[in-house]
Amino acid sequence: MKSAQEDEYLEFVAARAKALYRSAYVLAAGDTHLAEDLVQETLSRMYVHWNRVAGADNPAAYAQTVLVRTFLSLRRRRSTGERPVGTLPDGAAPGPDTALRLTLLDALGQLPPRDRAVLLLRYWEDRSIEETARMLRLSSSAVRSQGTRALGRVRALLGDSLSDLVPH
Repeated sequence: MKSAQEDEYLEFVAARAKALYRSAYVLAAGDTHLAEDLVQETLSRMYVHWNRVAGADNPAAYAQTVLVRTFLSLRRRRSTGERPVGTLPDGAAPGPDTALRLTLLDALGQLPPRDRAVLLLRYWEDRSIEETARMLRLSSSAVRSQGTRALGRVRALLGDSLSDLVPH
């Protein structure tokens, strides 16, 4: 990669890495290590194809698409490779909404990866139905129905506990 292109890539990484990490953290249901791996894999894929990506209309949207597809691909590959444990080694970050955040991340972690990706793109990233469909390679109606079902599952998982966690 030429020096000017490499500088452009490094500027892109500096500008977008935090936003990609936040999205990856939600996709990974609070698993910081998986989120870091997803961002690293996304940025390495972006680097390999930077000549093409830099010419795209919206490299940030392209990176988001790569992140979501990497997550879905990784979830398929990891399905039998790792074993869950009862406790997490990392503690929760202190903050006023820690209980709410952890409850939501736990509920998201119980959803299938594709449902989690739909919710992330539609409600966390505030993407349109059409944009979400294009990023996940689904039809618009599939995004709408998966989103509705996923929200219903989250509501069922949370039950009445969410109202107890939201400050009044």
